[in-house]
Amino acid sequence: MASQPEAPTADVPSVANPDAPSDPSHKQTVDPWNVSGEVGEDGKVKAIDYNKLVEEFGTKLIDQDILDRFERVTGHKPHRFLRRQIVFSHRELEVILDRHEKGEPFFLYTGRGPSSDSMHIGHTQIFDFCKWLQDVFDVPLVVMLTDDEKFLFSEKRTVEEVIGYSKDNCKDIIAIGFDPDKTFIFSDYEFMGGAFYRNVTRFSKLVTYNVAKAVFGFNDSTNIGKIHFASIQGSTAFATSFPHIFGDDEKESAKIPALIPCAIDQDPYFRLTRDCATRLKYAKPSLMHSRFLDALQGPGSKMSASIDTSAIFMKDTPNQIKNKINKYAFSGGQETAEQQRELGGNPDVDVAYQYLQFFMEDDEELAKLGQDYREGKLLTGELKAICIKHLQEYVATFQGRRTKATDDVVKQFMSIRPLKWRGNPRIERIVPISSDQTGGAGDGKLSKNQLKKLEKEKQVAAKKAAKAAEKEAA
Repeated sequence: MASQPEAPTADVPSVANPDAPSDPSHKQTVDPWNVSGEVGEDGKVKAIDYNKLVEEFGTKLIDQDILDRFERVTGHKPHRFLRRQIVFSHRELEVILDRHEKGEPFFLYTGRGPSSDSMHIGHTQIFDFCKWLQDVFDVPLVVMLTDDEKFLFSEKRTVEEVIGYSKDNCKDIIAIGFDPDKTFIFSDYEFMGGAFYRNVTRFSKLVTYNVAKAVFGFNDSTNIGKIHFASIQGSTAFATSFPHIFGDDEKESAKIPALIPCAIDQDPYFRLTRDCATRLKYAKPSLMHSRFLDALQGPGSKMSASIDTSAIFMKDTPNQIKNKINKYAFSGGQETAEQQRELGGNPDVDVAYQYLQFFMEDDEELAKLGQDYREGKLLTGELKAICIKHLQEYVATFQGRRTKATDDVVKQFMSIRPLKWRGNPRIERIVPISSDQTGGAGDGKLSKNQLKKLEKEKQVAAKKAAKAAEKEAA
């Protein structure tokens, strides 16, 4: 296999907002609301140091050993995001692999804060990865639309505005290609209540104001909605919040963990969630952390939904994509074609090359482009043209799928209903979860026949587990 590109480490220009004043030298900032690289004494923003984040947050790098195990357990070659350390860090991914290997249930959870009427390519990457995980593991996925968060954390947005964005963004998420039989998308404003709200109150009772300040940096001027929101985002990681999917028996569903693919800036929420899960005697969620897809202005910056020139949006036309890449995408090349051929360029800070890490599937082709660029065999304009082609194809395919995401399809994905999934196809699933994996009424309760079948499957699974244990001991 070709050598893998590394996370960028070289100096790059300032943040995505061209009108932002130059900041004095300061350390990198990565939290749920702010992402910026370290600013050097020369005023330039450096790339995010992801290894430093692993140390600060206390997570683990996804190394070759866990990638090899992932492939053995699932029978699938790791996704390009895993191979290229785009999804680079985790918390207890081994627990999820153990459960899949044994046929024990878990679910996927991710979310979207609807802040505009269109997502950009930085938003869609984690959903693309979730779609792949859903296909590989054959498990249910819950997607949380945090419209309440976007209202609480904005001085300008209205409730009506963010609810409108939720509907638009829901169509964007559906356009990724999720299976409606395995996917539940919900808006906080619409779904709050019942089992979900019970968990929200259980969670919030465990978190003091001092803890919220320490974890999130809140102060005496922070509105109480912001402080409380952590309990809402955290409670979605508990299977007991979704009895229509996992059944009414909280003692059983409390044992089912979530696997949460998310950008590394969301980790503070889930560190707190894992602590509360332990105290509530719920299964702790596992996490997979991704790098950020840099803004057009270069590594160390982050795409912004409010700055059109910082991002490629999923509603952009082919011509808009071409113009944005050619005009705004930071280049790691030299000032002239002659200098580029003589000295070569630096793909580690070149936005076009960084985007290709996310969108180009072939590892060897990607590595060759990087090497040719370093050696001056490939010019900046040529590299940008390759990037433009991939982005235009990706966005056009997405837009074609989105036309099929009608209001009726949105209602289907957001309806409260049982989901259907199989899990690991190579072994019997130890506990069938939903009220109706075999066609029940969908009222959250198992029929007598389903209970008998459940007991029979438990007995069969127990016998198989005992035989496997005997064989391993021998």
